[in-house]
Amino acid sequence: MKFDLHTHHFRCGHADGTIRDYIEAGIAAGLGVIGISDHTPYFGDPSDQAFPKIAMAKSEFTNYVDDVLSLKKEYEGVIDVLLGIESDYFPEHAEIYRKTLSAYPFDYVIGSVHSVGGVSIFNKGRWKNLSKNEKIRVKSEYYRLIADSARSGMFQILGHIDAMKGNYPAFSEIPAPQPIDDCLRVISECDVAIEINTSGGTKLVGGWYPSEDILERALHFGVEVSFGSDAHKPSRVAEDRDAVAAQLKAIGFTHWVYYKQRQKVKVSL
Repeated sequence: MKFDLHTHHFRCGHADGTIRDYIEAGIAAGLGVIGISDHTPYFGDPSDQAFPKIAMAKSEFTNYVDDVLSLKKEYEGVIDVLLGIESDYFPEHAEIYRKTLSAYPFDYVIGSVHSVGGVSIFNKGRWKNLSKNEKIRVKSEYYRLIADSARSGMFQILGHIDAMKGNYPAFSEIPAPQPIDDCLRVISECDVAIEINTSGGTKLVGGWYPSEDILERALHFGVEVSFGSDAHKPSRVAEDRDAVAAQLKAIGFTHWVYYKQRQKVKVSL
């Protein structure tokens, strides 16, 4: 069973195409399962749409859910359409996110850390003039937040867990092996999956998230893996999926997982 659990569409303000476009792209790519997982609104902000170019408006959230569920029925027997969502993890707003998301029938929720210390992980300028120790501190905090997101119990999958390298490839060379291992250990203990996300090719770093080194360590700790293209245009649906499967097998993984009705489904590689 071929699947892709991480796709976006026009509502987030920085992706192209409709939900139907991504479903049709999934069919064309030979997928049996397509997950729709656009960005949640900023539930911790009082405004309807705090960041129009980053996430959908609160007033669009129910429409999003209804659209996916309607298309799920329409495409039944052709492709399994799953209702997902990608949620930021903000510790200070975790409960409002938990309460809001629990009111809807999501098949899975992807938890992603997109900011550390109030600054986007993709902001190249955040690294300017930082000392080696300050860079280690930032990287360690990033992995502390990811570990906390796993402990929260809100998520079935954690998104792109080394995406901080996206626009700063040198991130991978910052020495912080213990925080990464501690994070992977927590993820395993909490029985949360990590995704192999192929959207790194759209950033300066190129390639995939996470690195092969992290995947090897994830296998050591017994962490489950999933797949998501993080497509922001339909042509990227399932991108590099077969190459990812081959690399996972070479590392030593025997299966990967997706989630339906928040229940884990294992698929052999």
